[in-house]
Parts: sequence; structure tokens; C-alpha cells
Amino acid sequence: MSQTPKETRPNPAMRRFLGPGLGLAALGIAAVIWVSNGGGTTAQECSVNSEVLAAIDQAATGQLAAIQATGTGRGYSDLEYLNEAGEPTTLADFSGKALLVNFWATWCAPCREEMPYLDTLSARYGGDDFAVVTINLDIGEDGIDKARAFLEEGGMENLPLMADPTFAAFERLKANGVALGLPATLLLDGRACEVAVLQGPAEWASDAAFSMIEKLISLHKA
Repeated sequence: MSQTPKETRPNPAMRRFLGPGLGLAALGIAAVIWVSNGGGTTAQECSVNSEVLAAIDQAATGQLAAIQATGTGRGYSDLEYLNEAGEPTTLADFSGKALLVNFWATWCAPCREEMPYLDTLSARYGGDDFAVVTINLDIGEDGIDKARAFLEEGGMENLPLMADPTFAAFERLKANGVALGLPATLLLDGRACEVAVLQGPAEWASDAAFSMIEKLISLHKA
């Protein structure tokens, strides 16, 4: 079961990314991210690949049965968040790679259970053709520190520590009906076009998950 975010307001944690004395700069970055994310709109449109959708739907079994293959034409290459250096970036940076984009927080129990599985998936398939993008939603000035500590203590070395301090990216998913709570996951093709969505956790270190990701990668490379 997914958990509803405790709060959806701009997050002071971005100041911890950018260092002391950069509060105004952080607020400026937050505004830029909000505008870039369209305040809940989707700018990019994608063609629907029926072959990919059919393959994902066929692979959605067992631990992955809740995944929904979608044919909405939504694109997320312009979805903006903060990278591991605390700098604004978008999913366009991963152009050419199939993606699993996961929104999570340390206060979300299903998220905490899911993260080791995502780490295993990233270690197994991460590379030139596929990436796991984990975007944190912990709030408060120490939010990002909590997220970093959780990943380090769990030995999860294969997951990036991205952040959505304004909640703008997550609100966009909510506006699109993709996310109701946490965790929330998008499967995207190499153009960051939506292939499938999942509301709630999944056992990504399972045979069903491996089969699905292998199909996503193979169709992406075709």
C-alpha cells in the first residue's frame, strides 16, 4: 500500500544541498523548477508504441501485477529536480536510456522496504541502456541528510540521491493521475515517454521484474 505524502510544500532541504548562505539562490532554483515542471502540466507529447505496451502488459505478473502499461502519450524529458550535486536537472540528461523513475521518502514504510530491491535492479541492469532514478521527497532542513543516511546504512550504493524539494515534479505526477501517494514509479522509454506506471511498492529484485526490465531494454534498443 502506498502512503500519502505528509506535506506538499516547498522544501527547505534544498539549502542543505547548496550550502550555507545560498538561501536566496535556493529559492530562485525552486521557482525555476516549479516553472519548468509546468506547475502540474505536461509539455511533451509522445507517440504510443503498442509493441512496448503489449510487452509490458504481458510481463506485469506476480510481484509486478499492479503495474499498468499506459498509452497516454505523456512525456517527461522536461521533468526537473535536483541532482546529486544539488543542481537543477531534467530527465533529458538520461536521453537514450530506458528509465525507472521512483519517488520515495524515508518516512514512507513501503518505500524503505522497496529501496533495497531497486538497488539490486540498478546494480544488475544500470548502464548505457537503462537507469534507475530515485527522487527523494523528505522535507525539513535535515531531510536530505536522513535520505543519505538511510541509503548509506543500508549499503545501497547503486541508487542516486536526487531530490524534489519543491514537490513540483511529484505534483505533476499527481495532476496526471500517476501518483496518489508514495512510492510512485514511472517506466519510461529512451525519449522519457511514459510506458507504464505503478502506485505503491514492488519487489524489483524478482524474476518478474527482471523479465520486465529486460523486455523494456530490448524494445528500447530495437
